[in-house]
Amino acid sequence: MKDSRGLALSQSNGFTLIELLVVIAIIGILSSVVLASLNSARKKGRDARRVSDTRQLQLALELYYDKYNAYPQVTDLDSSTLVSDGFLAVIPHDPSDQRDYSYAYATNGTNYHLGASLEDSGNSAKNSDADCTSAAAGCFSAAAAAGGFNGADSGKCNASDTGTLCYDVKS
Repeated sequence: MKDSRGLALSQSNGFTLIELLVVIAIIGILSSVVLASLNSARKKGRDARRVSDTRQLQLALELYYDKYNAYPQVTDLDSSTLVSDGFLAVIPHDPSDQRDYSYAYATNGTNYHLGASLEDSGNSAKNSDADCTSAAAGCFSAAAAAGGFNGADSGKCNASDTGTLCYDVKS
């Protein structure tokens, strides 16, 4: 069959194998780029939740102190009265593995140190945290108080945590 100009028309209206392979390769490349950026966004989202949870716990601890003139002296915040006294609806946990956030206290109940290990080493929250590393700075080493931890940005709050740096606050 010929068109009006005398050229032969192809009988096939489908794609060739080469065209299909090129399209599949392009889709594969685009999907890998999207998935890589999605994982980065997930890390940032989990870190934002950790910072928010830490601030929420900090507020609850301050309310507890206002009522009792001391911070809770527990090794596990779940066993404290923060929930039963109505300062929090529920104790928040790390979004990736449901671990407790790091908490240490002075034995006289006048100070606390609270921390969460962040995954994104470029997180700007690290610039506004306490970075507690010594008892002299009002922080507690593992030997000085129950549950003590190092709040430096150079490592996790606890060795068993996921993440790369410690975001910490103190009283």
